[in-house]
Amino acid sequence: MMSARKYQYVLTRKISHSPFLRQTKVNPTAAERKRSLPRKFPIAGVEKVICVSSGKGGVGKSTVAVNLAISLSQSEPDKTVGLLDTDVYGPSIPLMMNLSGQVYLNEKKLMVPLVNYGVRCMSIGLLTDPNSPVVWRGLLVMSAVERLLRQVAWGPLDYLVVDMPPGTGDVQLSISQNIPVDGAVIVTTPQDIALIDARKGAEMFAKVEVPVIGVVQNMGSFVCGHCGSETSIFGGGAGAYRLATDMGLQVIGDIPIVPAIAEGSDGGCPVTVSDPDGSVSKAFRQIAVKVALYLSSQGTPTKRNN
Repeated sequence: MMSARKYQYVLTRKISHSPFLRQTKVNPTAAERKRSLPRKFPIAGVEKVICVSSGKGGVGKSTVAVNLAISLSQSEPDKTVGLLDTDVYGPSIPLMMNLSGQVYLNEKKLMVPLVNYGVRCMSIGLLTDPNSPVVWRGLLVMSAVERLLRQVAWGPLDYLVVDMPPGTGDVQLSISQNIPVDGAVIVTTPQDIALIDARKGAEMFAKVEVPVIGVVQNMGSFVCGHCGSETSIFGGGAGAYRLATDMGLQVIGDIPIVPAIAEGSDGGCPVTVSDPDGSVSKAFRQIAVKVALYLSSQGTPTKRNN
């Protein structure tokens, strides 16, 4: 029987003599990496694309995406805002945005987004039975995401907020590599188990040359509904700040645990709508302002055909 050390030696020899490996550079230059990336095609009529991402599920990414989209619309009433839910297996946008009804096609055979709270929305949850699981393999999922990107009448649109599925899998990579993403927002909670995956998410965007606008720390503290006192319950509440410092990023928002956020999400009336003058809504609007300022500092957007 071949020993483990002998097996490793034989396998290494076979790999090192592979014709494919001899033609592959182990450390390609930045220019070579850029040439190897797929060509990116803009979404018709969309000026700026913002991806809201998290490495781990359950950190409130969709909540941040929904309230960011609404806050952008509130902060800049002259701008048009869209919200795309690309979490095929667990779409949350229809419930959070109180969306229901049939999706219609226009004269160009494009799906017409449903609109609520001033935001144009599309989700796979509007096209499938909400009580049935989506049991699809990867290729079918990618096809569905491509349709949500290319076969929806988004434009003219100033901002498209993309609610990404958790993790760093096929959907995240495909979106980042195939459309021009103007910036990403990383959502995390303060505890280490979430920060580990948030770091991976930020690193993924760096590899596909998508700039990270900043980090949003969610559920950093709990605000008592009776006395208003604030208590840090996850790792002292400073986890996202450590991550941002380590990676040379900035924290663009810190959202506490407030019952109104969960109630609004479950009831289809986000906190930025139900309590627009509250402290949490003001925090979301500050995030929206920072995102908009970042995008405006990137220069005049390239005109994208409607």
